[in-house]
Amino acid sequence: MMTKCCKPLLKAGCMGQEVIELQKLLAHWQIYPHALTGMFDPTVETAVRLFQRQVFLKETGVVDRMTWQALYQGAPIDMPVLQRGCAGEAVKLLQNTLTRTKDYFGAIDGSFGQKTEQAVRSFQRRQGLISDGVVSQCTWRTLGKTRY
Repeated sequence: MMTKCCKPLLKAGCMGQEVIELQKLLAHWQIYPHALTGMFDPTVETAVRLFQRQVFLKETGVVDRMTWQALYQGAPIDMPVLQRGCAGEAVKLLQNTLTRTKDYFGAIDGSFGQKTEQAVRSFQRRQGLISDGVVSQCTWRTLGKTRY
């Protein structure tokens, strides 16, 4: 059996045991409610895209190394710690996510200021996390599991 680091790239049209493993992982994370066919069909691709969205990966529908790693962890991977003063694309991603959870109502500007911090604290409180306004792995993991 292959180790996690050596998993093949899977995409539409692939077939076999690796696709069954993928389907099992997606089913485990409650994203794939269909039969385990071993065929990477449109239902599998849709499930992969949904999973990628939930773990903040680019929604390609292709199962690459990062997607395999996230599937095994069931959580976002390699996400930066964000706090007041941070800026950039990761902050925009955070702001977009907090908008969907109805915690953030400001501009999606990539600037982690007071409004973003308040939104993070609100989300953390509602989820039973320590409300420190810092987005570390625990907060990213919880954001990834939130359904909106």
